[in-house]
Amino acid sequence: MIHVLAIITTKPGKRDEVLGIFRALVSTVRKEQGCIEYGAAIDVEAGGSTQTKLGPDAYMVVEKWASPAALAAHSAAPHMVEYRAKTKDLVVSRVIHVLAPS
Repeated sequence: MIHVLAIITTKPGKRDEVLGIFRALVSTVRKEQGCIEYGAAIDVEAGGSTQTKLGPDAYMVVEKWASPAALAAHSAAPHMVEYRAKTKDLVVSRVIHVLAPS
């Protein structure tokens, strides 16, 4: 199994628009071969003094995949290509961490 943490930063004020596009494909992604977990998360307002906030224009995608091959297939899936095309002018950066359990 592998974990993916993707931090998506949008242009100012565009997070909700991008999240709307993201949410439209979540059920499709969750049906993909090898998908264990897939969803978006935003800052908790009362996260405490140890919290490092993503900010109002960012969100994190939390993913778990059965294998690197499953993640590669997901990345190349037509709905993901379409998602990236729809959001490319709304997103400032994508920082993607692919991790192994330790």
